[in-house]
Amino acid sequence: MADYANDVLVSTDWVAEHLDDDSIRIVEVDENPALYAEGHIPGAIGFDWKSDLQDQVKRDFLSAEAFGALMGSRGISNEHTIVLYGDRNNWFAAYTYWYFRYYGHDNVRLVNGPREKWIEEGREAQTEVPSHPQATFTASEPDDAIRARRDEVFAALDSETSLVDVRAPQEYSGELIAMAGYEQEGAQRSGHVPGAISVPWAKAVNEDGTFRSADELRDLYGGAGVVADGKPIIAYCRIGERSAHTWFVLHELLGQDDVKNYDGSWTEWGNLVDVPIEKDV
Repeated sequence: MADYANDVLVSTDWVAEHLDDDSIRIVEVDENPALYAEGHIPGAIGFDWKSDLQDQVKRDFLSAEAFGALMGSRGISNEHTIVLYGDRNNWFAAYTYWYFRYYGHDNVRLVNGPREKWIEEGREAQTEVPSHPQATFTASEPDDAIRARRDEVFAALDSETSLVDVRAPQEYSGELIAMAGYEQEGAQRSGHVPGAISVPWAKAVNEDGTFRSADELRDLYGGAGVVADGKPIIAYCRIGERSAHTWFVLHELLGQDDVKNYDGSWTEWGNLVDVPIEKDV
């Protein structure tokens, strides 16, 4: 995988060879959290993205202190290499990867392929929940260089920043507010942020959920005008998980320096009063 800008992917073969490596913590994060109980990579820790990784009062993720406490309670320390995977082609695994990076943990990897790939390869799975000893995890101050908030999106409307909408074409055009079968956190209006370029996240992966080659990815995002002359990039979707997947591609695989994930995404923008929206394609 040396053709990518950063060494951030591991293969299923690599995972199988490191199941007994105590310096590693394998973590599964699924859109459908019930899948973890049906069978997971041996030793994998399961996180529920709604109940574990989200603030339960306001729409935001955990504070640094709460994030560190959660990791420590599951046996994850600052010294561990975190290896993430999940369903739906690693949407929420990529989101959690971005989350770890947001709180300063750089020793993190993503499996090149989702949980379905592990299962389809006939590899070992277990239902037993691992019990790791309590650990200490100290989260750093948030890295706002990789997270965009709505004010930055407003500012991007009148700047050279590339806005990339990674949702399905029907969401981008305003035909649908959300796709059937996806998590429903509704917006009152449909469409896209003015000037946003449509590059659906799924174009970045092969049929088995592994990532396309670096050259193919450069052609995809360069040809669409997303990657051009080092311009800043802000990616968004509907609730931030698909755009975290695209952030991973642009920032980690292609080495684009100034890439942010707008995790407020369309759920926030489509509910704001008096913001500009486009529906034309």
